[in-house]
Amino acid sequence: MGFLGRCSFHLRSSRLHQLLPVKLRLEQGLSFQRCRLLVDRLFLRQFASSSSNLVDVKMKQEYPAARRDETVVEEFFGVKVADPYRWMEDPDAEETKAFVDAQNAISRPFIDSCPVRKDLHSQLTKLWDFPKYTCPHKKGNRYHFRMNTGLQNQSVLYNQDTLDSEPRVFLDPNLLSDDGTVALSLSKFTENGEKFAYGLSHSGSDWNTVHFKDVETGDDYPEKLEKVKYSSLAWSPDNNGIFYGCYPDQNGRFDGCETEGSINHKLYYHKLGTPQSEDILVVEFPKEPLWRIGAELSDCQRYLIVTTMKDCRDNMVFICDLEALPGGQITEKLPLIQIVHELDSDYDYVTNEGKDFIFHTNKGAPNYRLIKINIDDPGKDKWETLVQEDKKDVLSWAVCVAQNKLVLCYIQDVKSVLQLHDLGSGEHLNTFPLDVGSIVGFSGQKDQTEIFYQFTSFLTPGVIYHVDLTQSTIEPKVFREIKVGNIDLNQFETTQVFYNSKDGTKVPMFIVHKKGLVKDGKNPCLVYGYGGFNISLQPTFSVTRLIFIRHLGGILAIPNLRGGGEYGENWHNGGRLLNKQNTFDDMASAAEYLIDQKYTCRDKLAIQGGSSGGMTVGACANQRPELFGAVICQAGVMDMLRFHKFTIGYCWVSDYGSPDEKEHFFNLKSISPLHNIKVPERNDVQYPAVLVFTADHDDRVVPLHSLKYIAELQHTIGKSDKQTNPLQIYIDTKSGHGHGKPTAKVIDECADILSFLWKTLNLTYFK
Repeated sequence: MGFLGRCSFHLRSSRLHQLLPVKLRLEQGLSFQRCRLLVDRLFLRQFASSSSNLVDVKMKQEYPAARRDETVVEEFFGVKVADPYRWMEDPDAEETKAFVDAQNAISRPFIDSCPVRKDLHSQLTKLWDFPKYTCPHKKGNRYHFRMNTGLQNQSVLYNQDTLDSEPRVFLDPNLLSDDGTVALSLSKFTENGEKFAYGLSHSGSDWNTVHFKDVETGDDYPEKLEKVKYSSLAWSPDNNGIFYGCYPDQNGRFDGCETEGSINHKLYYHKLGTPQSEDILVVEFPKEPLWRIGAELSDCQRYLIVTTMKDCRDNMVFICDLEALPGGQITEKLPLIQIVHELDSDYDYVTNEGKDFIFHTNKGAPNYRLIKINIDDPGKDKWETLVQEDKKDVLSWAVCVAQNKLVLCYIQDVKSVLQLHDLGSGEHLNTFPLDVGSIVGFSGQKDQTEIFYQFTSFLTPGVIYHVDLTQSTIEPKVFREIKVGNIDLNQFETTQVFYNSKDGTKVPMFIVHKKGLVKDGKNPCLVYGYGGFNISLQPTFSVTRLIFIRHLGGILAIPNLRGGGEYGENWHNGGRLLNKQNTFDDMASAAEYLIDQKYTCRDKLAIQGGSSGGMTVGACANQRPELFGAVICQAGVMDMLRFHKFTIGYCWVSDYGSPDEKEHFFNLKSISPLHNIKVPERNDVQYPAVLVFTADHDDRVVPLHSLKYIAELQHTIGKSDKQTNPLQIYIDTKSGHGHGKPTAKVIDECADILSFLWKTLNLTYFK
């Protein structure tokens, strides 16, 4: 009998537990079984609240006994695969809710019993309390920027008439909910700066409700747009209407707790001051229900650029000449000119000079280049290269400024390089001075002669620079420097190393620690990895990581795993589809390097990853359990045979491959964290301590991945006599995949992670 079984047995012996279901049944009209479940959950919560020291990390754990339905077996290409926890795919089922409560009743007391959690939470709160800013951007006669005074749950949108005038609060999301779970997730000012469209996300969901505001008065327009998801916002040239994407056919739940996929994305035009029911359908692709449609207005305000995507890479491009519409009015579906016909590369609009359009693309250029396409003659044989692909550095993005100039941002060995080029010739004009770090913010546009860019690094909270491009000499000036109190950043240092992966590939890794570190193989080390979807992990500032280094004596390591975009499409391809194993080998090799170089040891080494990175650390724990002391898995993709069946999961096949295709099925089955859990063969090896995080409103990577994974992990590994390391999960409420999470919730989760590491790695807290 497991822990939950024993608890339930003793609770049910009480007279109150016997009478409550009867009382509920009589008063509420509920079935006796449903009443019993509700009462079990009530008693379990009460039991947990009085058991803060229930579990000792050094003792073997006992876990809630989850029902296994051995009849659920699916056959793929002649291979039968059991799925005993498929019932957990229904988030509304009482049995699923009871399982969630039972798991939180184990993990919450375990984490809270950490004797230094209050100190860690206090230090996190203290260090987090510093002002944070975004780059100002100008629309019309006003500048706009976001600022968080320090501990506000959501950043506030301000405007000001000049860079020197007093800022005014324009929109404060903190006033929209008591707990900070309503976030400003979409925003777009009209070109004249007089109107504002903004999307609000609730509890971290990807769904948005779009509202409109008059900038001068601050008053809201009466209408709102529902069922908006994966949408851009583009104002029409007259500033009186907006193009947006939505799923009008979505039925049932669409609040972030659903698991159903969204299909038939459509582009609509909304005229300000009218109800959504009168919006005009302007673009749809009924034969392609999985396509997502984006739209933006050209710099000249004449053309609408429409893009379509199916997966997480590659798009097609269409152009609509809005001035050629009858009467210049939008009354029906738009006539589109297709200029990119294949889903085989990425194309991002940069600017246009008349009918010559500039795109940032990896077509024929794994490290990206800028090309010119004339929309009157868009054949591929007529495309021109404006800025050649660099053979080593990756062209990350490009923006047109000051009418005839381009700002280009490159990634050079995982560090940002910012350059100024000539629009006409593509010629390099200037390189902006930067330290080792990342550009995380930029503002500037074609009709403006000033730019702002924001720099950060592991040890630089942020510096916003201002550049006047009318000057003969380019001299970036510090506009605003973000500073953190209560800590001396000079006590830390960052180095970059290149280590050999399993196949000999050189992989870069940043290492951050206190100066004067003694490499005796005894230091705690936290390795954070991702390695997917062409995303690059560049240096950024993190309060939590500094707390780990300063107060837990730790080392931070960030390896740039294959599958990311740090070295262009070749690096991405090296860790996707049938090459996905390379991502895990890179992560394991990073750990081996850190141990071999005496930075740390296995018992003090933890790996952490979220989303696709959660899948990475889950796979690594399965394949190399002897290498890690702890694993932190946040919202991981763990069921690699059914990921494509829920919400947006279908678009991940571009990185993972489809389980419905034979060669990809066998590859995915061999690496899926859920399907490769087994007791280590060596008697002296157990699984590392595991802490999984998920949230009830995560409609990106739905919670069922984490629930099924922890249930299988506890069933298979938790029963092993040698497994004393805890295997736990915490399921948050009113939270999503991470975007828009309130500061208070972020700090709580970070304190949980550090507390779990303190307990499971046997760390020391340094005041």
